[in-house]
Amino acid sequence: MSINLIFKIAAVGILVSVLSQVLKHSGREEQAFLTSLAGLILVLLWIIPYISELFHTIETLFAL
Repeated sequence: MSINLIFKIAAVGILVSVLSQVLKHSGREEQAFLTSLAGLILVLLWIIPYISELFHTIETLFAL
């Protein structure tokens, strides 16, 4: 895993939190929720390959 992925996740987190707060203060709580959900899905799509690789490594480690 590279450091770039960590920076991307941090940038998405900061951006989503700012957008969410702006939307909540303007009375658009539904859009704030959808923005948070979209950020979460984006980050999950980025880390799914790493989780898959982790499970594959664990499977090969304990294979008999």
